[in-house]
Amino acid sequence: MAAERTLLTADELLSLPDDGMRHELVRGELKTMPPAGGEHGLVAGKLFGRVFVHADTNQLGYVFAAETGVFVEQDPDTVRAPDVAFIARARLPGGRAPRGFLRVVPDLVAEVVSPGDRASELEEKVQTWLHAGVRLVWVVYPSTRSITVYRSFETGRILSEADQLDGEDVLPGFSVPVRDLFVF
Repeated sequence: MAAERTLLTADELLSLPDDGMRHELVRGELKTMPPAGGEHGLVAGKLFGRVFVHADTNQLGYVFAAETGVFVEQDPDTVRAPDVAFIARARLPGGRAPRGFLRVVPDLVAEVVSPGDRASELEEKVQTWLHAGVRLVWVVYPSTRSITVYRSFETGRILSEADQLDGEDVLPGFSVPVRDLFVF
């Protein structure tokens, strides 16, 4: 007889003690990942900084740093934590971030790929974000110094170091040379 798995809720995830690991909830199942490495943190930090300065300077909206939980599905619950998230000013009720998980789906998310990430898990994350209503997803690959841009899962566009990453109509006016995100 197979053991029955206990599904967690978003509230139970939020109340877990800090164990130094990163956690997400996928259809009620706890997913645990080790802390990200230095390269991941540097690239995510550079991207966050660029997006934050642009959004803040132009009063476009709010930028959330890595590990901010976003509630994307209910019963069973899914809470994902992108490396960078942007929500347009008009979409965040009262202009205030909640104390708990975000319940407003971001307009843009960026996921920076770590060496241990599996392609199937990345595909699932991209599909989850797009299905939830995220308008623009950037998957950043430090190992190949490239970024795949998604508006839909079928239309991923790969950018190399010679290209410009832009915010399109989601983050108007944002542009950065891809190579600048990988200069260490």
